[in-house]
Amino acid sequence: MVEAGQIALTVIMGVLLFGVAAFLTRLEDWRSYTPLSTGGGYVGEQTGQAHHEKPAGIVRWLTTVDHKDIGLLYGLYGLVAFTWGGIAVLLMRAELAAPAEDFIGANFYNALLTTHGITMLFLFGTPIIAAFGNYFIPLLIGADDMAFPRINAIAFWLLPPAAVLIWAGFPLASLTETIDPAQTSWTMYTPLSVEQTNPGVDLMLLGLHLSGVSATMGAINFIATIFTERGDDVGWESLDIFSWTMITQSGLILFSFPLLGSALVMLLLDRNFGTLFFAAEGGGPILWQHLFWFFGHPEVYILVLPPMGLVSLILPRFAGRKLFGFKFVVYSTLAIGVLSFGVWAHHMFSTGIDPRIRASFMAVSLAIAVPSAVKVFNWITTMWNGKLRLTAPMLFTIGFVQNFILGGVTGVFLASIPVDLVLHDTYYVVGHFHFIVMGAIAVAGFAGIYYWFPLFTGRMYQKTLAKWHFWLTMIGSNVTFIAMLLLGYGGMPRRYATYLPQFTDMHLVATVGAFIMGFGQLIFVYNLLVSWLEGPLVESGDPWDLEETGMKTKEWAWFERKRETALTDGGEEVAEDE
Repeated sequence: MVEAGQIALTVIMGVLLFGVAAFLTRLEDWRSYTPLSTGGGYVGEQTGQAHHEKPAGIVRWLTTVDHKDIGLLYGLYGLVAFTWGGIAVLLMRAELAAPAEDFIGANFYNALLTTHGITMLFLFGTPIIAAFGNYFIPLLIGADDMAFPRINAIAFWLLPPAAVLIWAGFPLASLTETIDPAQTSWTMYTPLSVEQTNPGVDLMLLGLHLSGVSATMGAINFIATIFTERGDDVGWESLDIFSWTMITQSGLILFSFPLLGSALVMLLLDRNFGTLFFAAEGGGPILWQHLFWFFGHPEVYILVLPPMGLVSLILPRFAGRKLFGFKFVVYSTLAIGVLSFGVWAHHMFSTGIDPRIRASFMAVSLAIAVPSAVKVFNWITTMWNGKLRLTAPMLFTIGFVQNFILGGVTGVFLASIPVDLVLHDTYYVVGHFHFIVMGAIAVAGFAGIYYWFPLFTGRMYQKTLAKWHFWLTMIGSNVTFIAMLLLGYGGMPRRYATYLPQFTDMHLVATVGAFIMGFGQLIFVYNLLVSWLEGPLVESGDPWDLEETGMKTKEWAWFERKRETALTDGGEEVAEDE
């Protein structure tokens, strides 16, 4: 009965998606308009009819193909996912504050563990990068819009149903007796993920597939935009560092996400139609690990390369000097992109693979640390003897560098076979990748949000609250993740809702750190909302005084033109920044 229900659910979802696609194709001519270069309206390709104003209200956001609007939609979506993932981890840390199962229980803990990881990687990490890319890549390279505005919109609108499918198990568990949240862990290792007779797992896999399609469409768009839409004065030699990291990330997505999609389809077939892709008598459960990690380790660099680009772009603005070794930063970005496909099996050192193969993967895993180290030395050298201005964006970029060093060095140890065999599947691994995912990627995202906040709102955030956000985030993340590293050295296995009493103190420290970090994010959300609505209006088109040091980039020139146009058209006079 359960298998029949899973098959019926899969068929219903397929029919529903086909129906939505058919409805949208009948709704209107999809090539009926393209954005004007001014961003102020649309002109029909076939009808020639011009629409000089965007629709008002919710219709604007549901129908927009403007890259700036879509960037804001991606940003809002990413922050909502970040909130959900943050609440999930605080519930888990509350459970882990004491050894006994006395708060949420093991099953609910496993469900939160599964969707927390998937949410932070697929629903927060990739979309928040796409938010910056959509809004600023066309402005930085002098393009009118993305190369394919319609595809850009479609890529975003695949994400909300993806989130609904991934999270659906939680509300459905209270409404039905047959559907529960997935409890496979975010890596979905077989045979566990095949044998769990729970339609919630199928929903999660379908949601993941949609998010992968979205990321792939976005990657194609970024590549086409940077290759074909650059302004006449933007050659490859003068392309900004953020665009270099975005184009490298997009290349990684094109080669890795389709593989994940294929693996997800095979897993769905094994679960619902009795195929043997990952059964012992078929491809074997280790096949899933190879397919997943061939995607999964490039995914780490898919997530971290654009934040590296953000830091490389923002840090020189507040150091008062150009990025040291720009070409080497570009070359190291490309080197990371190539090497990232040769390291996946370092996640599998303990699976019994041939020692000679293990040694080759260890060598490449150690080698990929070199281009990452090049970037770190370039960032530090850029700050050396610079005239540092410790604004919130600069503080978060420095925080990124510090956390990235800790995350990177702990990763080098895991690339060594004998060390990995001792630390594999312990909390040391959890501490390492959280230093990268939260301590580096999210922190760089905060730097980008604060840096460009005046540009996309016309207002300035509350600077004192932003610095409180920085210090609480840095203190909380380091307390939490260093405690995890120490738990790993003690032998504490990951993914457990209970533990031996000797681990109590470090788990309590990690829980306190997580709640400190969570409080910092409350300040961030409050500052964002209040400043967006009531913050002091910026007094010029150069709120960071970048022109004085020759560091003003194209997006700020666009912002200045936008302000001048608004004033000429009778826009509101701007007040001085208080």
